[in-house]
Amino acid sequence: MSVPADAPILTTKAMREAEAACAIQGTSLSELMELAGAAVADTARRMAAGAPILILCGPGNNGGDGYVAARLLAERGASVRVAALAEPVTDLAKAARAGWSGPIEPLNGRLAPAPLIVDALFGVGSSRPISDELAVILGHFDDRRILAVDVPSGVDSDGGANWTPPLSADVTLALGALKPAHVLLPTAPACGRVLLAPIGISASKAIGTLPKPGTAKPDATAHKFNRGMVLVFAGPMRGAAALSAAAALRAGAGYVVLEGSERAPFSAIIAESDERFGERLNDPRVGAVVIGPGFPAGDELLFDVEAALDSNKALVLDAAAIDAALPRLSETPRNAILTPHEGEFARAFPQLYGSKIDRAKAAAARTQAVVIYKGADTIIAAPDGRVAAAWPGSPWLATAGTGDVLAGACGAMLARGGDAFDAAVAAVGWHIAQAARIGPGLVADDLVRE
Repeated sequence: MSVPADAPILTTKAMREAEAACAIQGTSLSELMELAGAAVADTARRMAAGAPILILCGPGNNGGDGYVAARLLAERGASVRVAALAEPVTDLAKAARAGWSGPIEPLNGRLAPAPLIVDALFGVGSSRPISDELAVILGHFDDRRILAVDVPSGVDSDGGANWTPPLSADVTLALGALKPAHVLLPTAPACGRVLLAPIGISASKAIGTLPKPGTAKPDATAHKFNRGMVLVFAGPMRGAAALSAAAALRAGAGYVVLEGSERAPFSAIIAESDERFGERLNDPRVGAVVIGPGFPAGDELLFDVEAALDSNKALVLDAAAIDAALPRLSETPRNAILTPHEGEFARAFPQLYGSKIDRAKAAAARTQAVVIYKGADTIIAAPDGRVAAAWPGSPWLATAGTGDVLAGACGAMLARGGDAFDAAVAAVGWHIAQAARIGPGLVADDLVRE
């Protein structure tokens, strides 16, 4: 699986608006279709490597892209056939169909397959699951190489509906921009390897994928305090906070204090009794406070979260600390990052609907904090509407304690000052890169070892 780094993601509505803007700026929709069809033809030709190609065309503009691709492939000498689900219904698709001079076969159970199948049936235009009858027909091709145009048939492009596609793609060619379905479960795995074809659409990056991870190197004037001082408060389960403190140091913090624990994971980390928590909160050098890892809900946690909120420090709130802080989070704008997994998100935000992107954006707007909605398809959302999608992550992170490591990394990035969304994006990128470096057999402790 692969998704381009730092790529724009557009919903169906946003994609339509971007296409309309192109038309206003002088690039007609027919020209966009020609560019899209050319990108499909190029990708199909590489995948087929000289073998015959069968293009399945639907009645809309996705089918139009398929007809254009068929024409261009035939002009280049490729062995290409076209099968249609129905006659074209849009003007663009009709014009593209008219440009294809070859035969058109009916898309039914008697259709002979080819080594490469190009799925140009529905794309982003799907508003409902495909019929059972069509699902059976498409199932006959599941042993062939599949190239999907924009999204596989039977997939909700916006990622809000849980439709199971009958024909998973080996490669999905996103036209102009990625779509939410490419980066959200359960649809992302069905898209296979995702490629992006820039067809001249100017797409906003308000929603996009993670940039390539990089390390912010200290400059010549750096010292331990201006690199960021992080205060991690330990709950009853000391190991979780120790992981967070170690991660903060490994992720670039210059100074880390582990409050409420007698032992520190590294000699360079200061371990202190919790009696000094209030004193440390008043230390102007503290750039970020991490609270929640290993800390169950209760009066003790509520008291400490209240004290952290009163300090007006930048905060990373994990696990039960998220619920404890919710009543006050939106009162005063502050640099804060919340790191809920699926269960914690559902508990904290029980009545949010739509795709995971929609729900993360709503939670960020409600709390006026950056939300890292964790999972295999992690979504990072800011109160101003910015979103970053971290697909694919690393499956090796599905083990105990890795969330505590992420919280500590967030603390390190946040303690440097600056934008909480940028800090969260950097922390998630660091987290995934560490996991990729380690690979099989990863345990959370490995993420903070050299």
